[in-house]
Amino acid sequence: EKAKRDQWNGTTQLAWDTNVDPESEIIPQAINPLSGYGPYQKLDEKERARLRHGQIALQLSQFLHGEQGALIVASQLVGGVPWMDAKYYAGTQTMDEARHVEVFSRYLHEKLEWEWPINESLKALLDATIKDSRWDFKYLGMQIIIEGLAMAAFGNLYQIAQEPLLKELLKYVMKDESRHVAFGVLSLRDHYQDMPANELGDREDFIIYACELMRNRLVGDQLADAMGWNRKEVQEVVMSSAPAQMFRKMLFMRIVPNLKKLGLLTPRVRESFDKLGILQFEDFDAEAVDRQLGFL
Repeated sequence: EKAKRDQWNGTTQLAWDTNVDPESEIIPQAINPLSGYGPYQKLDEKERARLRHGQIALQLSQFLHGEQGALIVASQLVGGVPWMDAKYYAGTQTMDEARHVEVFSRYLHEKLEWEWPINESLKALLDATIKDSRWDFKYLGMQIIIEGLAMAAFGNLYQIAQEPLLKELLKYVMKDESRHVAFGVLSLRDHYQDMPANELGDREDFIIYACELMRNRLVGDQLADAMGWNRKEVQEVVMSSAPAQMFRKMLFMRIVPNLKKLGLLTPRVRESFDKLGILQFEDFDAEAVDRQLGFL
């Protein structure tokens, strides 16, 4: 019922006539993870503006590619989930994801005029989720992990972005994504209670693999290649920067507590998450944050 009630039209409900300067500080320059990096410091103001353009286009391109993957998975769930209410919901989510692909693609092509290819790690996770035939794997990969990551990334960008059309677009998308994650938790709530150890082990493997992939996703490889910079140097600079370290940890603040609700924060997963430095989020209240932001 919420999904039916909260449908929206990105063509008519977003102010596409808003003027957007792609080289402006859509994200404040003060939190650029490359600040202090030698080759970056040598850029003149025109080159830095071009790099700012590239950075926001790269980030939104990955959002777009994630939504493209979500569209495929949601359509698969219509046929894959075993009960009727979930099929109805998967139908509404397929519409949601199509709308998200539409609005991110339009913003990238009309306002930024720059779309980047999909990041290798994101592609690997989407492929693993799309190709597995088990419906609960698709829920785990998409509703819990990928959508959970998206909510954290969208929320971070929503709070720091200074461009009004992008902020409004993100707010609409996040309302949908919050509902998708909640439905995934609801659907899987009792699914793993009596699962045989070998089958549960498959889920543990997938969770650990997915979270390690995503932790290593935003390290600047594509940007380094585009600028002709050393990949390894850029990785080290990005990974050691305070903004990137905080962002990489905050990406998991929704995933960890949801896995705990599902009984999937097993000793093996806990050990892996402790090494990743993300176990601290196991009792994080994402619903309170969503209410505060107006998404529930």
